[in-house]
Amino acid sequence: MSVAVLAHPRLRAWPTTQRDALPLALWTSAEIARATGGKASGEFQCSGVEMDSRDVRPGDLFVALKGEAMDGHRFVDKAFAAGATAAIVDRPVDGPHVLVRDTTAALHALAAAARARSGAKRIAVTGSVGKTGVKEAIFAALDRSSRGQAHRSVRSYNNHVGVPLSLARLGARARYGVFEMGMNNPGEIAPLAEHVRPDVAVITTIAPAHIENLGTLEGIADEKAQIFTGLKPGGAAVIPADSPQFERLRVHAEAAGADIFSFGRTAGARVRLLDAIPAANGGASLVTAQIDDVRLCYSVAEPGEHWIDNSLAVMAAVYAVGGDLGAAGVALGEMGGLKGRGARHAIAAAGGRATLIDESYNANPASMRATLTQLGHTPASRRIAVLGSMAELGAFSSRFHEQLAEPIVDARVDFAVLVGDAMEPLVRKMGTAGAKSLGNATAFAHCAGPAEAIAMLEEFGLNAGDAILVKGSNSVGLGRLVDHFVNRA
Repeated sequence: MSVAVLAHPRLRAWPTTQRDALPLALWTSAEIARATGGKASGEFQCSGVEMDSRDVRPGDLFVALKGEAMDGHRFVDKAFAAGATAAIVDRPVDGPHVLVRDTTAALHALAAAARARSGAKRIAVTGSVGKTGVKEAIFAALDRSSRGQAHRSVRSYNNHVGVPLSLARLGARARYGVFEMGMNNPGEIAPLAEHVRPDVAVITTIAPAHIENLGTLEGIADEKAQIFTGLKPGGAAVIPADSPQFERLRVHAEAAGADIFSFGRTAGARVRLLDAIPAANGGASLVTAQIDDVRLCYSVAEPGEHWIDNSLAVMAAVYAVGGDLGAAGVALGEMGGLKGRGARHAIAAAGGRATLIDESYNANPASMRATLTQLGHTPASRRIAVLGSMAELGAFSSRFHEQLAEPIVDARVDFAVLVGDAMEPLVRKMGTAGAKSLGNATAFAHCAGPAEAIAMLEEFGLNAGDAILVKGSNSVGLGRLVDHFVNRA
C-alpha cells in the first residue's frame, strides 16, 4: 500500500528573488549587438569571453582583437575549433559572429554594458607589491560568503585590454566583482579606474616598481592614487597607513570624496593590527585586528610578515563593501600560494623531497626583501636562492640589485644563483670582503639565463630538506626553471 503525502503549497514553492529573473547566459547575440552597435549573424548565447584562441573553452565569445603585431582574425577558425560559440569581428567570417567596425572598441563597449547592467559591488586593487594576491584573497572571501556569486580578474589581466575583458566577463547575477589594475607608465591607472568605477579602491603598498618610468616613489604614489578618480560617489579608499607615502595617498583619496580605510600597524590605522603570532615553522600566522569597534581573530595561511599586512587590506576591503568578515577569515586561513607568486612544491631531491617556493612571476626591491626574509624563516637543511634580475628600475638598477646582498646574508642562504646581466652589481658586492663581513660568506654563481641556472642547480645537487626560493622579474623566464624541477622524476 502506498501513501501519498501532499505538502502545503507554500512549502512546495521555492523562494525567489529579483536576481532570479536575471539571465543565466553571460551574453546573447542581441545583447552583444546592442552593446557594440554591431550586427549579429544570427541568434546565439555565450557563457564566456576570450581574446586568446589558445584559452578558448566551449561556449566562449572570441573577440578578434587587432594589435600592432598580431591580428586576432587569423585565429578565428582555431577559436571555433576549440568550441567558441561566436566571434566579434570586423569582417564577415564563417560561423556565428557579430560584425563591428573596431573590435577593440567593441570590447570596451561590452565592458561598459556589463558594468551598467550589474548590481555587483566592485572592488579595484592596485599597488607596487601584492596586488594579485590581495585581489585573489578578496575574491575568495566574497565568493565564500556569496556562495559562488563573486567574479574577479583572472591571472594578471590588469592592463588596458585585461581590465575591459574582465569586466565583459562579469555576469548579470554576480554580487561582487574584484578587478586588478597595473601600470608601467604615467596615465595608465585612471582609464582603468574609469572602466570599473569601483565602490572600493585598494592600494596595497608603494614601492620602487616601475621607478624607471615614474622617476620617484612620490611619482609612483601619485599614479597609483589615480585609482580613486574612478570611485563611485560615496566610495571607499583602502590605503596603507604604515607607508611613507600615506599622507600623499590620503590627500588624493580625500580629493575624490572617499571614505578612507587606512590599514596597518600604526596606532591611528582604522584597520589596525593588534597582535600577530607567526607559526614557528614559517607557516600560518594567527592575527588579531581591530576595525572600528569590531575585533577580529583569524589565521593567515600564506607565510610571511607581508601577508599579515595583506590580510589587513583584505579585511578593510571586505568590511568597506559590506561583506562577511567571518567568511573572509576562513578564506584567508585556507588560501594556498599562487603559481609564480608563492606556490610551494615538494620536488624530487637526493634522499627524499625538497621544497621549491615559486615566486618567479615578478620581482622588485620590496618583494625581493620580503621573500628572502620568509626564506630565512623557512625550516630547511640548506637554503638556496635563485634570483633573477629586477626589471624597470632604470638608473636605480645597480643600487637596488647591490642592496640585495644584506637580505641574502640575513636569510642565511647557503647558495645563491644570480640570473641575468642586471645582477652584475650584486655579483661584485658578494665577491668583496665587505659582503663577507656581514657574516659567513655565501656561496654564489652568476648565470646568463634560465638554462644555465638549471644546469648550475643540477650540478650543485638538491638534497632532501632543502628550501629553494625562485624569484625574478617575469622577463627573466625563471618559470622555466620552476617547471623543470617540479616536473622532473
